Amino acid sequence: MVKAKNEPRYAEQLRALQIGLTALQRGIIEDGRKVLVIVEGRDAAGKDGTIKRVVEHLSPRETRVVALGPPSDHDRGSWYFQRWVPHLPATGEIVLFNRSWYNRAGVERVMGFCTDKEYEEFLTTVPMFEQLLEHCGVTLVKYYLDISRAEQKKRLTARREDPLKQWKISPIDDQANKRWKAYSKARDAMLARTHSIAAPWTVVRGDDKHQARLALIRDLLTRLGETDSDRYGHPDPNTAFLYDDAAREQGLIAP
Repeated sequence: MVKAKNEPRYAEQLRALQIGLTALQRGIIEDGRKVLVIVEGRDAAGKDGTIKRVVEHLSPRETRVVALGPPSDHDRGSWYFQRWVPHLPATGEIVLFNRSWYNRAGVERVMGFCTDKEYEEFLTTVPMFEQLLEHCGVTLVKYYLDISRAEQKKRLTARREDPLKQWKISPIDDQANKRWKAYSKARDAMLARTHSIAAPWTVVRGDDKHQARLALIRDLLTRLGETDSDRYGHPDPNTAFLYDDAAREQGLIAP
């Protein structure tokens, strides 16, 4: 009942923010900016739905969503970042990565798909790679959608029972909740070692999907230069915030 009561308010806010995104995109096209948005998070954290709301009314000519599959044998024998480079934004484009090179710090680490040496090399080199992108004119924004263990379990169960969400199911889903602590440890290491001035992480608490979507879009508008805060509002600091080691101690990041 509460959700239904709040639904119109959510729809109104979302529409206003999406109008803001279209205005922002016009400016990005006019200024020739290159914008890359990385959306990471646990399985069932809401990445697909959030990205859908971000791009829903943007220009399809200047907007791309990239979700790469498992690496091929050729990919495994190449420079790790190589398969993402062709998908980087060109002048006037907004590109969103639904998962990214951070697969190496998450699922590859937890599931043993990379060696310890490859993992350490990644954590050492990714800040340099991202600094290079910024130096070369790419505006990089990184989001980590964080959810509780109970919420993930509930969503994964619902996913398996919904015939319209069968495409979301993968064998790794079965390991997501079972290996919760391992994923938490990998997440903590990733955030701590790849959060930088050039490419900071913004953590978005995602148990409430609607609030998470609104907070992320507000943060994106602010971070990319939209200054009309009276119209679009500021992101809720308890929902979206820059990563800090103290956030875990304060309970803002799921244990």
